[in-house]
Amino acid sequence: MTHLDTTVGSHASQALPIVRKIRITDLKDALAKGIEDFWAVPTHAIFLSIIYPVAALVLAQLTLNNLVHLFFPLAAGFALIGPVAALGLYELSRRRELGLELSWTHAFGVRQSASIGGILALGVLLAVIFLVWVAVSEAIYIAIFGYAPPESIPNFLRQVFTTPEGWTLIVVGNGVGFLFAALVLMMYVVSFPLLLDRDVGAAVAILTSVRVVLKNPVTMAMWGLIVAGLLLIGSLPLFIGLAVVMPVLGHSTWHLYRKVVEPNANPRQEEPIATSRQRRRYAAQFPAALFAGEDEPSARN
Repeated sequence: MTHLDTTVGSHASQALPIVRKIRITDLKDALAKGIEDFWAVPTHAIFLSIIYPVAALVLAQLTLNNLVHLFFPLAAGFALIGPVAALGLYELSRRRELGLELSWTHAFGVRQSASIGGILALGVLLAVIFLVWVAVSEAIYIAIFGYAPPESIPNFLRQVFTTPEGWTLIVVGNGVGFLFAALVLMMYVVSFPLLLDRDVGAAVAILTSVRVVLKNPVTMAMWGLIVAGLLLIGSLPLFIGLAVVMPVLGHSTWHLYRKVVEPNANPRQEEPIATSRQRRRYAAQFPAALFAGEDEPSARN
């Protein structure tokens, strides 16, 4: 039964989410709203995303010392695991949309999702896809250059950019990488936002993402190019730009989901954010305010 809930959700009999047709202008609006979310909670978003460039720098150091020929595949593979890395950002956008209280700790509210089983399942699957990509990249290199590792970084760069074998590596590697990227786009473009929003399973989430891409092939292809381009720009200054690019893309993906999938008829209910008057504390109330909770001060005549 647990396996069934993880795969199709606890409401297996409910209809699949309705997918909309969207246009390029909707992508622009999703990005604009993503930037608004980022500016609303920039410290939370950067804190959650800083691990991304830090991990990239550590990975770069390791690969440049030992596995220089896998540096580009690993760096490109970071785009493949972007959907799971942005889970906390989706949650922040969801809460802001509902007018709920926001702090960086709320990003970990993902753990309380009714679809946590499906989220974990898709996360594991994404990790497997990433590892397969790395293994395929290694196999491509071996097929072209053999088992001997590059003697040095300059020598490797010379081989890649000035020899027929290097050009073959570039063409074949990028061609295969495009197929992996297209696969992840189809499977994950709205999977995680859907799982956060509704009590569904991994199968429903993947199927909905595939339907989104099939109904909007040109628009989703453009979205994929936007994501790839922004990740490339963010990676250029030693990956530091990813601390901003990642949260913007994460928040924007949530709004893209809202545009391309019809709203849930029975959304989950949560407590609204307290008003500023409810949260206000006065110095005269100390220390009584420590024990009074959120009650309003007595009305004054």
